[in-house]
Amino acid sequence: MARDDNGVSTGTVVVSFLAGAALGAGLALLYAPKSGRETRGQIADLADDAVEKIKEYAREAQSKIVTAFEDGQEAIREKKSILASAIEAGREAMQKEKGN
Repeated sequence: MARDDNGVSTGTVVVSFLAGAALGAGLALLYAPKSGRETRGQIADLADDAVEKIKEYAREAQSKIVTAFEDGQEAIREKKSILASAIEAGREAMQKEKGN
């Protein structure tokens, strides 16, 4: 994941923000003048929404990690091929020099 100047990943910032927002919303509900049943229902709804959002972010992060991993594997294969070609060219050049 990307890191900002303080060495904190973007994912950490997003999760921290969402946790703070959920906590703030929960506290607002607790101090709102409503019945206990209504407040508990709203807290449960907020918790369900938060869980769904966290699952969605986790799926997105997993997808990005898999894509980055696959891209990295492809880059390694390309570099390996280039290196093998260079080694073979060096061997051929060495054989030509030995032959002269």
